[in-house]
Amino acid sequence: MAKIIDGKNIAKSIRDQIREDIVQFKKKYSEFKPHLSIIQVGSREDSTVYVRQKERACKEAGIEFSLQKKDEFITEQELIKSIHDLNNDLLTHGLLVQLPLPNHINEIRVTENIDPKKDVDGFHANNIGNLSKRNSDPLFLPCIEISGKQAVVVGRSDIVGFPVFTLLSRNDATVTLCHSKTKNLPEITADILVIAIGKAEYVKGDWIKPGAVVIDVGTNSIEDSTKKSGIRWVGDVEFSTASKVASQITPVPGGVGPMTVAMLLQNTVESAKRFLKENIERKVSPLHLKCLDPVPSDIDIAMFQTPKSIKLLAQELGLALNEYELYGNTKAKVNFPVLERLKSRKNGKYIVVTGITPTPLGEGKSTTVIGITQALGSHLNKRVFACVRQPSQGPTFGIKGGAAGGGYSQVIPMDEFNLHLTGDIHAVTAANNLLAAAIDARIFHENTQSDTALFNRLCPSIKGVRNFSPVMLKRLKKFGIDKNNPEDLTPEEISKFVRLDINPNSITWNRVIDTNDRFLRRITIGQNETEKGQTRQTGFDISVASECMAVLALSTSLADMRERLGRIVVATNKGGNELITADDLGIGGALTVLMKDSIRPNLMQTLEGNPVFVHAGPFANIAHGNSSILADKIALKLVGSECDEKGNLIEGEEEGYVVTEAGFGADIGMEKFFNIKCRTSELIPDAVVLVATVRALKMHGGGPSVMPGKPLHETYLKENLELLEKGCDNLVKHIENARKYGLPVVVAINQFTTDTEAELSLIRKISTEAGAIDAVPATHWALGGAGAVELGKSIIKAANEKQEFRFLYDIEKPIVEKIEIIAKEMYGADGIELSELAKDKVKLYTQQGFTNLPICMAKTHLSLSHNPNLKGVPKGFIVPVRDIKASIGAGFLYPLLGEMQTMPGLPTRPCFFDVDLDPETGRVYGLF
Repeated sequence: MAKIIDGKNIAKSIRDQIREDIVQFKKKYSEFKPHLSIIQVGSREDSTVYVRQKERACKEAGIEFSLQKKDEFITEQELIKSIHDLNNDLLTHGLLVQLPLPNHINEIRVTENIDPKKDVDGFHANNIGNLSKRNSDPLFLPCIEISGKQAVVVGRSDIVGFPVFTLLSRNDATVTLCHSKTKNLPEITADILVIAIGKAEYVKGDWIKPGAVVIDVGTNSIEDSTKKSGIRWVGDVEFSTASKVASQITPVPGGVGPMTVAMLLQNTVESAKRFLKENIERKVSPLHLKCLDPVPSDIDIAMFQTPKSIKLLAQELGLALNEYELYGNTKAKVNFPVLERLKSRKNGKYIVVTGITPTPLGEGKSTTVIGITQALGSHLNKRVFACVRQPSQGPTFGIKGGAAGGGYSQVIPMDEFNLHLTGDIHAVTAANNLLAAAIDARIFHENTQSDTALFNRLCPSIKGVRNFSPVMLKRLKKFGIDKNNPEDLTPEEISKFVRLDINPNSITWNRVIDTNDRFLRRITIGQNETEKGQTRQTGFDISVASECMAVLALSTSLADMRERLGRIVVATNKGGNELITADDLGIGGALTVLMKDSIRPNLMQTLEGNPVFVHAGPFANIAHGNSSILADKIALKLVGSECDEKGNLIEGEEEGYVVTEAGFGADIGMEKFFNIKCRTSELIPDAVVLVATVRALKMHGGGPSVMPGKPLHETYLKENLELLEKGCDNLVKHIENARKYGLPVVVAINQFTTDTEAELSLIRKISTEAGAIDAVPATHWALGGAGAVELGKSIIKAANEKQEFRFLYDIEKPIVEKIEIIAKEMYGADGIELSELAKDKVKLYTQQGFTNLPICMAKTHLSLSHNPNLKGVPKGFIVPVRDIKASIGAGFLYPLLGEMQTMPGLPTRPCFFDVDLDPETGRVYGLF
């Protein structure tokens, strides 16, 4: 008698080994959880039995299992949609559709839609085809010695026959493929006989070569009155006669079936290991950069480089298809639920790039951010992400130009970066202006209607029933009215509910447009006769100065953004005792709907193919001037590191880096980054990079004024160590300011061709004496990442230094005390002086419970003081606070120090003179 190949015992040993393998793997990779997903269509009894067997086997082996049961009348497209969803689910490693499917569904089309990487059944054409390649890996290994044997496979299906034929051939057997039409089949002899023909007991014992190994893959039901079910399961081989001839044979049931399930589990585990390996590696391929001398214009450099497909970049970062949405071939929006998937991954290092007090030309912070990113990623082989703000159309077409970086350190495509991108600024504009329109409309209607008329329109009776909108219940709760039925309100409660009673003179909410338009700074509205004489003065801000933009940058989720938009304060009532919010106007939900897509960060790339998030662009004077919290959080996870069950980096893992920029000088952007953004995000930075230029330091030493559009004075083109040393006082002050937060500092000297070695050495000496880790010249503008390699090495060193981060002030301190701390510690002022208006605002905000908000100082970026004409490190000055305004939605108070323009104006010769396109190719030129 043949030795029975006990599939059940073999399968059990395989499952036991799988379980042990998973346990050992989880010790090193704590989040290793192999997961098999099955889709079952209909409720066939045999299919249900097979699925239960697989579920039970998964449980025994320690494999996660999920089942999606679909109605038998599901359409083919609906089924394929479910398959694609699981293809995109990075937590699913093995996927199969239980066969057979109903007749109206094409099984081949369905199985071909399964991701070949997850096709643990091996039915996909890619997997079947790969079996035919000598250098490809088989899906599973046979459990008997077959090299040099004569083998016969009976059956030519894509599921068993042909794949087994190929697999035996790959393992050096001499194989004959037969089927039901093969002539003289009983005369064909073999050492190994695999039967998968689908005919009950078709192969007889006298067909089999004595001593052969028989693998019976068939599963057929035959009538058997002795069985309760009335049927008995048999194979394609007549077991009673074959078992007397064969040396080994698989029974049916209990032979191939259990082993097939076991190997299915093994394939799932191998798939999980492959996905884990790809997840750990996340290798971003660099783009080659050919640097020319002299350096061409920014737009010419950007247009010369061919970006990689943004889909490829997303895949390199380890993003699944459902975790991003393509906006053409070079931009994508990333969905923030990726944070949940990667929550166990350790964040990368967090680097903030700031600068000394700049000249009106800027000192190249954005260029330095990109240069550092290219150096770390393309030349030092680190995982790295840049996070920058989206520029406003105002400066792009004004005098400053765009903010994509410059030279050979840019974000590309540069024209798309500087223009509409994915429409986020337009969404902010639309939301802001909808709120502005709602304010004036509400004032108009309240002035022209009785309480009853207002109530009937706000809560109309529809088929005899009145209802409150959810946002209306918030207003009722504000007055302590706990009623859900409009009919239950008293006349007094109706009046409180419908009358916001907005004081037109208290409105702080302007309309916005993303264009420098000085003539919109102050306008009169309501002049048409339909507005019945209800005119008032108002104005426009530039779109990035809108509180909606600050809210976007500081939101940590969609729900958080909804809450922040709803609590935006736009005015007070005429009694001066109530702050009017967007939710009082009933508009918070609508604002969120307009901005729902803008909350997702925009993925782009550098000239060298490194990933960049371009997201949000809050005004750096009025608001906090930093890119979004969500972009930073997602980037920190995407460059983060896998850890073992104890939280330690696994062997071979290195930490990645996120490089982000704080607007303007360190006294503004960096201070707000720490005290506002970091408070909200709860992210702790690892190092500060302080950008300086010889040009700016000479200006602070007493050099001639630097003006946009005018040639630099020769003072800035020749060596002058005395002037430079004097100007370094400004650099020293900023280093000291950064060190107050307990962080290591690296000075990045954005090197110009006119800078001398003596000047660079002097800056380095003064910087290190002031407490910086180092001061490193960088030529990334001319050489790309290669020009910032030494800077990158210093940043890596600094980021691994011991740091004890601390905020500048306790958030619970009184408003005036917090303002004074910033003025004294960051600016070097002797004190502050509040106007009567500012004092009144302090009282109001204290009464309203806003004392514990951080402070966002609105001041000039051209001086450490409030006066743009005071260069270097001013002494002996008092900071005047003329007003204090509230961005309650964003979550800060902003004192106004001097006159601050929130709507820039166009100069005599704006940048737009140079901007045009080639009508034949559509190529943009003239942007910078």
